[in-house]
Amino acid sequence: MRQLLVLLLLANCARAEDWPNWRGPRHDGISREALPKADFSKIAWRAKIGVGFSSMAVADGRVFALGCTGQRRGNLETFACLDAATGKKIWSDTYPAALVDYLHEGGPCASPTVDGKRVFGLSKSGRLACYNVADGEKHWTVELMAKAELPKPPEWGFAASPLVLGNMVIVEATFTCALDKTTGKEIWRSKKYKPAYGTPVAFQFKDRLYIATLKTDGLVILDAQTGKTVAFQDWRTSFRTNSTTPIIIGNKIFISTGYQRGCALFEFTGNGLKQIYTNKHLSNHMNNSVVLGDFIYGFDGNTHGRVPKQIVCLRLADGAVQWRKDGYLCGSLMAVQNELLILGEKGKLAIGPASPKGFTPTTEAQILQGRCWTVPVFSNGRIYARNAAGTLVCVDARK
Repeated sequence: MRQLLVLLLLANCARAEDWPNWRGPRHDGISREALPKADFSKIAWRAKIGVGFSSMAVADGRVFALGCTGQRRGNLETFACLDAATGKKIWSDTYPAALVDYLHEGGPCASPTVDGKRVFGLSKSGRLACYNVADGEKHWTVELMAKAELPKPPEWGFAASPLVLGNMVIVEATFTCALDKTTGKEIWRSKKYKPAYGTPVAFQFKDRLYIATLKTDGLVILDAQTGKTVAFQDWRTSFRTNSTTPIIIGNKIFISTGYQRGCALFEFTGNGLKQIYTNKHLSNHMNNSVVLGDFIYGFDGNTHGRVPKQIVCLRLADGAVQWRKDGYLCGSLMAVQNELLILGEKGKLAIGPASPKGFTPTTEAQILQGRCWTVPVFSNGRIYARNAAGTLVCVDARK
């Protein structure tokens, strides 16, 4: 009987699943699907989605993506719904939006968020829209720039992905804001901080629900019901930018940001944050790390002498470096069960076992050209990856 239960558990863990929002269904960057040994060089389809860096959401056989489709003056942004199997457009919505191409190509950075029959998209200019998944009918829109009384978008635009939490959708402006997900009406807003470019994440502690968000000022813990600040930890970079999502491990919170700021592990006590350690071994530039077991894997945006940007493995408990590996520059990664799925900055896709002893890819292929800073998505046996110029590629990794 016990063996049967184990087999059922393993089968359930390997079952295909949607990837409905930033960092996946459990908000940890980890897929529980099994990824067969596939030929990554075999592309199922390609599509043009417009300039940008936002990742994709996959649900109900559809892929949702954002891209800037206009010129430098009078830019247009498009929210597109594509068939996951063919890449053909099912519906789309195009609207004015700023490019905000400061030191990069610009375009949207926030990933779509699917919640049942609704999907939410946030433009670079702060236009939050709620659509019907099936046909793109628009339920409501909210202009966050007007709500925050901003004369123009923040320095790097609106970049935090919407977070659905119960009947609320949580978004970032100069404050964190909770809106009714069915109407768009405001429920609460937090105190003002400098803008956050990373997505908030919810967690539970002693039967209460909290939200962790990394503002430009530092790490903020909010009461999820009221938006009241419960704890704050100063954390700033030389470029006035924090653009990653806090990683929750029980009552511990891991953060890592670029520009040689480094990383830290904190313990949340219910009314404060206690530092366990901080170091400069891992500085996530704009993409998150993943925690697998006792170790954390991510891209270090620091430069160690003449060594290029590297993938780093740290022991989570004390931040000790286990290994470093170069070859993918400023890439991104997610986990597929206990394997790392990596997209290098130059478009090389690789997968291999996550191990504290090192990383050796079992499959690797060049699937894109140009700058690739966006984390890939694996869902229902398919891998989706994009470049900054707006080419979206689907690799069919099913047997």
